[in-house]
Order: sequence, then C-alpha cells, then structure tokens
Amino acid sequence: MTPLPKRPVLEMDELWSFVGDKGQEVWVWIALERQTRKVVGLAFGDRSAETCRVLWQSLPADYRKRAIIYTDEWTAYPVVLPSKRHRPVPKQAGETNHIERLNNTLRQWCANLVRKTLSFSKSLLLHQTRIRMLIDYLNRRADLWASV
Repeated sequence: MTPLPKRPVLEMDELWSFVGDKGQEVWVWIALERQTRKVVGLAFGDRSAETCRVLWQSLPADYRKRAIIYTDEWTAYPVVLPSKRHRPVPKQAGETNHIERLNNTLRQWCANLVRKTLSFSKSLLLHQTRIRMLIDYLNRRADLWASV
C-alpha cells in the first residue's frame, strides 16, 4: 500500500460481533483512509485501550507518523493516539461518516456482524478470516473504482 503524497486522513471506529454465542463478544476495530476509502488498519479484541493499541500498530508506519485521525469520543482513543493529530468528534459532526458507512456495509454483507442474528462464527480464527476476506475484497473494489 502506497501512502498518499499529501497528509492522509484516517477515520477509526469499532463494531461488535459475537463468536460462538452471545456470551463471547468480539470487537472489530477498523482504520479507514478517507481519500481512497481503503481499510489500512484492523484489530480484533475487546473494547479496551490495548486493542486500540493493536489497531494503531497495524497501521503502516507512514500513517502512524503523519495521519490526521478522526474518531468518535470513545475513551480508549486518546490513551493511544497522538494528541496533536487525534480529532475526537461526536457522531453528528459527520467526520466519521465513511467509516460508519463501511460498518453498515460489513453488517449487510456478513451475517456474523448483524446486530440481531443467529449466525455466529464457530471460532475466532474463522471469524477473523471471514472479515479480512471481505475487507480485502472491498479494498480491491476501491482500486477498481479509482481507476475508472
């Protein structure tokens, strides 16, 4: 993945899902590059600052060095993200619209992410693989739209 020549803008958000049954909640943390609409970072875990740190480390180094990052006002973000480039905003501000739209697309295309579902992944590995494959497909699709 080649970074943009100008300063990249990222949107980060998290969405919940279940593995096995409703007793085992798994949060999917995503970083989306606003200009290209590509997912550039991904982490699975709970909703803690530690999982946010895993998301931060999953970003390519250039994004960690210079990206402006928009998030909702969840408490884990200011603990991990650099304060000079972190922009926590309320959902009504519209600065995280693209990542929220991606979350909706993921929920529509992957039954395991639907809020009221009976479709649970049997294992965390299969759950992660399914979501990674869908994100890879959407990233390749973004390439196709960019070349038109």
